[in-house]
Amino acid sequence: MPTNEEKRVVAYQGESEPTIAETVTSDTPLEMLNLNWREQDLPERLRTKHVHRLHPYLGKYVPQLVEIFLRKFFKAGDVVADPFMGSGTTLVQANELGINSVGYDVSAFNVILARAKTQRYDLKKLTYEINDILRKTKQKHRHIPFASEIVQLPLFPSEEVADSSLFQSSDTYLTSWFAPQALHELLTYLEFIRTGQYEYADLLRVILSRSARSARLTTHFDLDFPKKPQTEPYHCYKHSRICAPTTEAMKFIERYSQDTLKRVSEYSLLQTMASTCIEHGDSRFAEYGHIDGVITSPPYVGLINYHEQHAYAYHLLGLEDRRTEEIGAAAEGSSQRAKKAYVEAMVAVFGRALQFMSQGNRMIVVAGDRANLYGQIASKLHVEVEAVLERHVNRRTGRRSGEFYESIFIWRKS
Repeated sequence: MPTNEEKRVVAYQGESEPTIAETVTSDTPLEMLNLNWREQDLPERLRTKHVHRLHPYLGKYVPQLVEIFLRKFFKAGDVVADPFMGSGTTLVQANELGINSVGYDVSAFNVILARAKTQRYDLKKLTYEINDILRKTKQKHRHIPFASEIVQLPLFPSEEVADSSLFQSSDTYLTSWFAPQALHELLTYLEFIRTGQYEYADLLRVILSRSARSARLTTHFDLDFPKKPQTEPYHCYKHSRICAPTTEAMKFIERYSQDTLKRVSEYSLLQTMASTCIEHGDSRFAEYGHIDGVITSPPYVGLINYHEQHAYAYHLLGLEDRRTEEIGAAAEGSSQRAKKAYVEAMVAVFGRALQFMSQGNRMIVVAGDRANLYGQIASKLHVEVEAVLERHVNRRTGRRSGEFYESIFIWRKS
């Protein structure tokens, strides 16, 4: 069998424009794929189109990259699996192309987010529910001026707002990271979700979580992993002036309610009848049923704590914390021991998926392999290494800077 090096294909470095996902077919040669998108080639509004921006999420790959390999290696009616589903990028893009999908993740928040993105909505009912809970939450805080409704639909009468004594918390994380008014507003919205009267409760939870992320006592330029609550005015690198930490959440709830409805409406025009199955579980023990292949972006070894990046959601929503099942978590570091454990875990995950695939089916794995671990993983899996493409990533977000390379490993079941 050829080695990884013999099979290596470097992403196209010629003079032509970077690849446009919609132009790719099963006949497009791998060596002609130019995946080195610059900001001008793939602006942020396209990388975060429709539901891909329902909630910030670190470590996800761009949907255009997923679409290219779905178009290259799969067809409508196939079933593609993502054992590291994350925010659901693979599942969203698969549905657009009529491809069935199944995703696994140990993160309870990721499951809520992916389900909210891929659900089919009655848009009239969704509009009513988003408007209704927004109105009720505002009614509880009459000192906040009412803004225009999301759309001009009549709001039906609803139950009286519950007693304010319900909207308190003894969670020290919440009381430390949120100003009293902001926390009160968030808990008010949450209590209305918990009444059980809303069909689209998962999407409302996503709106609430996104609002909570922005309403924390933190600096404007460090929303990803703030180290401690910011309670005093500070020099803001984002706005180049002195800023103060936010004390309210309502403005974010209203803003993200409008944005969510817009994005869900846009995606509803692209959705197909392809099935989407989402499982809250460890993919080392997945029960997929037959699948035609895998497209995934696994966690990098020792880089991100996936539960911790959404700590506010876990505390606010009372979600089950399964961080001990994360693979490659930053908390475990990148020692030789951690790398060995990472390799063993990846072999277990991909080996499990292979059991449900036919000979010749492919796995497309997008990973930053600085530690050169994926050659070992492929060898232990006894897969055929069809190609390894290198992609130059020269765009970062927030205050993070620099550039890096990531690899696209294309394996076939022998």
